[in-house]
Amino acid sequence: MKVVITGGLGFVGNQIAQSLRKETEINEIIAIGRNIHPPPSKIFEGLRYVPCDLSQDNLNYSWLKDVDTVFHVAAKAGVGGSYQEYFNANFLATKNLMEGCKSYGIQRFVYTSTPSVVFNNQNIRNGNESLPYLKTPISPYAFTKARAEQLVLESHRPREFQTLAIRPHLVWGKEDPHLLPKVITRHRQKRLRIIGVGKNKMDLTHVSNVAHAHICAYRSLKRDSSFGGKPYFIGQNEPVELWPWLNDLFKGLKMSPLNKSISFRNAYILGWFLEKIWGVSRLTSDPPMTRFVASQLAHDHWFSSSSAKKDLHYEPVINMKDAMEDTLPWLKSL
Repeated sequence: MKVVITGGLGFVGNQIAQSLRKETEINEIIAIGRNIHPPPSKIFEGLRYVPCDLSQDNLNYSWLKDVDTVFHVAAKAGVGGSYQEYFNANFLATKNLMEGCKSYGIQRFVYTSTPSVVFNNQNIRNGNESLPYLKTPISPYAFTKARAEQLVLESHRPREFQTLAIRPHLVWGKEDPHLLPKVITRHRQKRLRIIGVGKNKMDLTHVSNVAHAHICAYRSLKRDSSFGGKPYFIGQNEPVELWPWLNDLFKGLKMSPLNKSISFRNAYILGWFLEKIWGVSRLTSDPPMTRFVASQLAHDHWFSSSSAKKDLHYEPVINMKDAMEDTLPWLKSL
């Protein structure tokens, strides 16, 4: 049996690929990515790499032949760049891939989404899947991911084309190229500030749990050919106070604690101002602050995994304490 993972050489995608090696019925994993020259460290026996830009028209989807399940993990994340870039990478690529899947009779489609699709600049505490999608494109990433998720879930057809969405929150762990390394770098450069009162709680999800959730989704779809059409929040079930948690991390790295802060209002205004500068200047890098980032860093946003537990039989395979003990030595080496 063959499966496809878009973004299969990325941080999350490669963890999923490694986990799928343990599924005895799978004999080939096809990883899709944009990199013409993939890093050899990500390639293993049983994995075949195919370079492909899914946002392009008239693609050759021959690599979908005889594939059982597609895991669509690839996306453009971040807060910099134009809306069109996010639309192409997140929505258009998803639409193209799904059309290819239907042409080749793919049975199952697992979409890697994000809780940001429901973040409307308000506190979310123990949120569940009844939360509405965000209403404004304040974050091109979140807005285009929301549109893509809706497309995926609306395409679910029992016994014909099963789809579901996994929403992991703030993924971290060894080889994380984004979250913690960027935070640590900003703190070393003395450019990090506590946003708001510093008591907000949020979920942080270790990459091992994210990969495990995708395996649970795959098995659930295989068990029941009618199952699907829903999103699922995935977390540790251990929300943390973000800023004290980061200070514990800094302590473990023998770094000074973070004490300086900025009010949410001022951070939000600064974010608006920097967005304008980046837009006018057409800068492609991430601005140091945006309205969306200010809102996320100042509000509670943590979610219930009860639906994932009930429907997917998902339970975290590593807790926050053990996850930090596993990740800290790698962070020290950076």
